[in-house]
Amino acid sequence: MHYRKLGHSGLSVSEIAFGTWLTFANATDIDTARLNIKAALAAGINFFDTADEYAKGGAEQVLGETLADVPRKDVVVATKLFFPMSEAINDRGLSRKHIAEAVDASLDRLGMDYIDVYYCHRFDPATPLDETVRAMDDLVRAGRILYWGVSQWTAPQISEMMKVVREMRAARPIANQPLYNMVSRGIEAEIMPACAKEGLGIVAYSPLAQGLLTGKYTSMSDVPADSRAADNRQNFFIKRSFLNEANIAKAQKMAAVATRLGIAPGLLALAWCLRRAEVSSVIIGASRPQQVHDNAAAAGIKLDESVQKELEEILA
Repeated sequence: MHYRKLGHSGLSVSEIAFGTWLTFANATDIDTARLNIKAALAAGINFFDTADEYAKGGAEQVLGETLADVPRKDVVVATKLFFPMSEAINDRGLSRKHIAEAVDASLDRLGMDYIDVYYCHRFDPATPLDETVRAMDDLVRAGRILYWGVSQWTAPQISEMMKVVREMRAARPIANQPLYNMVSRGIEAEIMPACAKEGLGIVAYSPLAQGLLTGKYTSMSDVPADSRAADNRQNFFIKRSFLNEANIAKAQKMAAVATRLGIAPGLLALAWCLRRAEVSSVIIGASRPQQVHDNAAAAGIKLDESVQKELEEILA
């Protein structure tokens, strides 16, 4: 495994992170979750990602249970808040009240004393930025969280947040978790430069486009029975965002390049994301330990300029 600093901080995280979205407390049972965590740790993965809204707290609980016997110093645990957790009007967003209550609930489900990285899962236009920044700063000062970050914020939102942070002399965020992969490159124009300028390390989610970039899909009419797209518990996002004939054609061409290089298509897709210095880590999901083992091998793979140019022509 290879490690990178998370943004402008001293925190080292594995280039490959293990995520719990759509799997823990949903498509993966607790015994398989334990095996997946064991495989991740054996591969050198130290960065684990979840959120309070994943399975409405279930993913945090399963992650906490599966990490219970692992020394706390050996893992970096990230979770998030923003989305509604109940019908209560204040049980959502980035208000001081919700942040204070949400962090306690997450820590209780995780069975931990602190969270390493706490993300604002979306921007909250209904809450003043200084209120959110101060609440996060207070959590850092209290030791409830060690670092904080954002997820799916725009470049102007990030820039305005950092202006407020500087004015308040508050704890600086160190991470941004956006969607990023070969067929979803929207962050390259504005968000990546903003993160680089402000010292936020990018932690990319869906780097394999929900499995599309593993090369297993050859056409819309031939979906493998054991694939995510065939599993109604977790196929909403791949069907909505990634699975179409144009993207499948790109994925197949990319897979041919990977075959020529002697690596699996998924490894090429992960290495492609990691080619950018702005990216600190990429989050993989898994339904079985072998997938964890296979994808962890992407760490450290370097793509030469000719390969990158060829891929750019395919993805254009």
